[in-house]
Amino acid sequence: MTSELDKRVASFIARAYEQSAGVRRWFDQAGITPADIQGVADLDKIPVLTKDKMVELQAADPPFGGFLTVPITKVSHIFFSPGPLYEPAVDETSLMETAAPLFRLAGFGPESVVMNTLSYHLVPAGLMVDRVLQHVGATVLPLGVGNADLQVKMMVDFKATGYVGTPSWLMNLLKKAEEMGVPREAIHLRHALVTAEPLPPSLRATLVDEYGIQVTNAYATAELGFLAYDQEGQMALRLLEGPIIQVVDRDTGKTVAPGDAGEVVVTVFNPAYPLIRFGTGDMAVNVDPAPGKSRQSERAIILVGRVGDAVKVRGMFVHPNQIRFALSRFPVAAHQAVVRRLEFRDAWVLRVVLAEEVADRDALAEQIKAAIREVCRVRLDGLEFVDSLPEGAPPIVDEREWK
Repeated sequence: MTSELDKRVASFIARAYEQSAGVRRWFDQAGITPADIQGVADLDKIPVLTKDKMVELQAADPPFGGFLTVPITKVSHIFFSPGPLYEPAVDETSLMETAAPLFRLAGFGPESVVMNTLSYHLVPAGLMVDRVLQHVGATVLPLGVGNADLQVKMMVDFKATGYVGTPSWLMNLLKKAEEMGVPREAIHLRHALVTAEPLPPSLRATLVDEYGIQVTNAYATAELGFLAYDQEGQMALRLLEGPIIQVVDRDTGKTVAPGDAGEVVVTVFNPAYPLIRFGTGDMAVNVDPAPGKSRQSERAIILVGRVGDAVKVRGMFVHPNQIRFALSRFPVAAHQAVVRRLEFRDAWVLRVVLAEEVADRDALAEQIKAAIREVCRVRLDGLEFVDSLPEGAPPIVDEREWK
């Protein structure tokens, strides 16, 4: 039975192929026609469009690789990301459909005075957030990056109730307010949407418990906008409705099974600039309570790092952040995973430097092995306790030779 979402996907793909020369070339090179894509399940047939590839396409057909389907006079802003990659701001319908519910959930609305501390220069973050805040009725303080003294003054003078920006800058402003002698009762911040960097549990606890701020941690990218969020301090980020978000195998492009890691790939319903199966370059674990049945908003991802840092071991991507997380509850000062090739099989060993001596190393080794298997889903072939590792030693060393 064809769902409404499947119909929307098929219609969007057909229109994008017809109107976008870039999409048409991408499909033709892959031997795909719009008739091949009749729903969400068929999206796996489309090759992932990586950021590096998009840079190549824009260089070959400047400025937007042939993906823009409207005259440039219809574009409100043009942004720039490292690459170089140009990003047109056009047709904000998909942005508002996804981001506005998130901003309301984060506590922003007509009664809010919100500090927007994301950059307004070249990159889309500041202006994107500004427009969403206006859409939900908030009053915006367009502070941008830097100048902590002035930001604290405006926060106090205008009784700002909300904050958008990185969690570290929010903490910096709160500490700066203390240095300036601002009494705690003069700070009215109650809601914060933090993004663009990891949110450590200790920092979240400080913001929530000491300052009484409701914290929403959001995952977003410059090209695609907001994609997932958490409000409970969990590692898993719940996916937003709107764009189609997949976690796929980097080699095959197929959606990975629940519990497996892959690249976050997104299709945005923006007819003016159709990004279909755009690869974020972020690695995540796929969390799906009911595969094939769950709605996107019922699924989640656990971000584990960037694609280039991951190593595939026995068919599974293993990222340094997964290993760090698995070891976080043990007395480990340093570690290094080594992957080798033994005949026709991958073997990997973990070298561990203890932060303190333990009574039973064998028992600890078994506990660490179990934690690694649970988090990385690949069993260790060995664990070695070593006295030290070289300074700056990489977290994963791949010693395999493919001949």
